[in-house]
Amino acid sequence: MKKGLVMEGGAMRGMFTAGVCDVLLENGVDFDGAIGVSAGATFGCNFKSRQIGRAIRYNKRFSHDWRYCSLRSLILTGDLYGADFCYNELPNRLDLFDYETYRSNPLKFYAVASDCRTGKPVYKELATCDENDLTWMRASASMPLASHVVKIDGYELLDGGMTDSIPLKAFEDLGYEKNLVILTQPREYVKKASSALKLIKFSLRKYPKIYEAMLHRHEVYNSQKKYVFEQEAAGKCFVICPQEGLGIGRTEKNPDELQRVYDIGRLTMQENLTKVMEFLK
Repeated sequence: MKKGLVMEGGAMRGMFTAGVCDVLLENGVDFDGAIGVSAGATFGCNFKSRQIGRAIRYNKRFSHDWRYCSLRSLILTGDLYGADFCYNELPNRLDLFDYETYRSNPLKFYAVASDCRTGKPVYKELATCDENDLTWMRASASMPLASHVVKIDGYELLDGGMTDSIPLKAFEDLGYEKNLVILTQPREYVKKASSALKLIKFSLRKYPKIYEAMLHRHEVYNSQKKYVFEQEAAGKCFVICPQEGLGIGRTEKNPDELQRVYDIGRLTMQENLTKVMEFLK
């Protein structure tokens, strides 16, 4: 029975996921595969490279660097999160990503992106975290209105959360039967339709099918959450999520706030560690 780790996105709510993952690493909890959406992919990749503390470290260090995330970056490059800085300068020079450990770790790592032309999710295994894989990771986290459409391997892609925010069912279909699901919203959270749909419709006018997906995103999300908790009740997955809303902005720059949410993730995982280890047995 293959064990999987499923990581929801949520921009800087992903600091919660980073805290959870670091506690798992510190206690030797491992999986056969992992799948991340958006921030769940960009921060979750550090689980495969076994780099405890890296996600919170570089986010705190570069949160106020305009090249990392800023309106200036959006104006100058077309991406709120600077593509070259985040996916080249940072992992290759400023806070080194451990490519060797990533590639030697047998855990399979997948990212979810959204196909703008079909309005459907695409699931991509990132085996080496080379330049091509990093571009897929960037695509998974490229939010509408704040990013260029990412063109890679014949696809035109944006944020995976637009089409599959919680890919538990997709991971089960890949053969992962026992899964730990990390959510960045509390259990009672119900998603509402985006307040920016008119702007999104204009910006994605070349891609009517992805706009159609965005129209129904809240309905799909709420249905997926319902499925996750049904699977939990059936004993097929274990859910880790905050007890209440994390109260952090999507592009939060305050290092203290980033640390606060990371610490909530650590504490939540520590409180559930024995249960999770028993479940994965």
